Amino acid sequence: MVQMWKSEIKVDLRPRLFHEIAQAFKAAVATTQGEEGDDPSKFVVADTAVFNALVTFCIKDLFVHLEKKLNLKPAKGTKLVNPSSSGLWKKLRLDIKMYLNAVLQLLSCLTEATVGAAVLQHINSIVHFYLCFPKHTRQLLKKAVNLWSTGEETLRVLAFLILNKICRHRQDTYLNPVLRKMYISYVKNSKFTSPNVLPMINFMQRTLTEMYSLDVQASYQHVFIYIRQLAIHLRSAMTLKKKGAYQSVYNWQYVHCLYLWCRVLSTIHPSEVLEPLIYPLVQVITGCIRLVPTLRYFPLRMHCIRALTLLSESVGVFIPILPFILEIFQQENFNKRPGRISVKPINFAVILKLSNVNLQEKVFREGLIEQIYDLTLEYAHTQAHTIGFPELVLPCIIQLKTFLKECKVSNYCKPMRQLLEKLQENASYITGRRQKCAFGVSDRDAVVKWEKQTKEEGTPLSKYFTTWKKLREQEIQLEISGKERMEDLNLPEIKRRKLEKKEEDKKEFKDLFESDSDSESGGGGLSLKAGKSKSKSGDNSSDEGSDLSSEGEEGEYEVEDDDGSDLDGESQDEDEEEEEGGEAEAHKKKIQRKNKGVQRLSQADLKELAKGEEDIVQDLEFSDDE
Repeated sequence: MVQMWKSEIKVDLRPRLFHEIAQAFKAAVATTQGEEGDDPSKFVVADTAVFNALVTFCIKDLFVHLEKKLNLKPAKGTKLVNPSSSGLWKKLRLDIKMYLNAVLQLLSCLTEATVGAAVLQHINSIVHFYLCFPKHTRQLLKKAVNLWSTGEETLRVLAFLILNKICRHRQDTYLNPVLRKMYISYVKNSKFTSPNVLPMINFMQRTLTEMYSLDVQASYQHVFIYIRQLAIHLRSAMTLKKKGAYQSVYNWQYVHCLYLWCRVLSTIHPSEVLEPLIYPLVQVITGCIRLVPTLRYFPLRMHCIRALTLLSESVGVFIPILPFILEIFQQENFNKRPGRISVKPINFAVILKLSNVNLQEKVFREGLIEQIYDLTLEYAHTQAHTIGFPELVLPCIIQLKTFLKECKVSNYCKPMRQLLEKLQENASYITGRRQKCAFGVSDRDAVVKWEKQTKEEGTPLSKYFTTWKKLREQEIQLEISGKERMEDLNLPEIKRRKLEKKEEDKKEFKDLFESDSDSESGGGGLSLKAGKSKSKSGDNSSDEGSDLSSEGEEGEYEVEDDDGSDLDGESQDEDEEEEEGGEAEAHKKKIQRKNKGVQRLSQADLKELAKGEEDIVQDLEFSDDE
């Protein structure tokens, strides 16, 4: 029967034939829901092959021939074709309505992404038919918003195309409710952030920005209301000064909303309508940074700084961002020895705050130096062509020189010294160009023209930033995908020689070993180790307790550190090894005093051991304090 329909519609798609095909399609969709519906159709689809053939036929061919039959007039400009203008519309209207409703039901029950993508592409091609039925259009928008925020990647893109197409051609009717639903869905689905979820959140930000750019007047109402809502949350937190109020601001939903509005204002700029919203948004972001300016919330501060940098670069408004970066030098002591050692680096892109364990790790300071370098370079690049660049970076240059003078860790000084050199080089370049100027500071038009010309020609910092950005993006992609940087390094494997005691030595020094066995295995040694281990575990438990007391409430979202339990064990083992190493050294000296005839290592063995130590020192370059 399906094959017969295929051949018949090529000749002539009669209204009666379209009615039969629509009835059959409805019956096929009803089988996916396990029910026949209120009015049982005369068609029964019981075979999978028949179901696939019928659905494929309807999606690919049916509406191509239907549009030819309706003989629709081409639309003018960018407007969509109006099917209701056809003379056959009254005869086919109910059958088309039934078919469109069945397509929505089919979309709801599909689980396979490839089939869902095919159905969405079909819907996108027949959107102008849906626009003839307001109720079906609202149902379609609701399902499209849901797929846009929670679906698979391909389904998200196709759902957005449908939303954009409908709102572009029916702005007055559907744009406001769609923007409201999309924003609410965005907030709901940005509650948690991980390396896998972050690309989806970025996709929602970009597409939602595209929707807001359709009508700036309508968007102003939404942006104003939601920025005001963020400001009210911040004001409550600053007034109440309670943990629950702080957590209503310091969470992923709030941060992602701030970044969304920065992206919206940056993309739609220049716009006289949205320009008054720049200042209140900047005030909200800076207030968020100052709310709890502690070490633990440095990752959140970095997210806010990046949002401000994006806004400042795009809208051309000066925002004092450097002080928020330079404060980190004053709050953290980089000469302090790390309390814990962890090989896994901290991914600052997917965390908002640090635990007490993270603050003691060496990778925290390494990541902090890296973030300072990145943030300073990104912001300085946005201002590299401005005529006041030397004065802008002067406090930063002074702070970097002070840091290099005080810091004793070479691994921290190397990137900061490189950053200082790039800033000074660009400042000298701008100063040299300024000396050739013939206009004064008050001549605003001449200053703008000079800055534009400087930006087009390129500055030393902008050229360096272009090269650095490509390399940095590759590293960030590796971090987001969950790959550790250590995988690319071929670290030398250090093999320790195990010195086994020969039976002859035991027999020869039998009396000597027996005399010292009591002191080695006595209760005092065991109780000392147990006490040390107990006190160490007590310290760890107090740290964990403080973390739980400040982190375990609703509204605060943090990526947990998986290395905490392992690190505790490693640090304890290192202490026991050091203790045993000290006892072994004392024991060795005691043996040498009692018996001068102890056989020493040969010269060849000593040379081999010394050679191994030199190799280790060459492979692992430690700084002075390490």
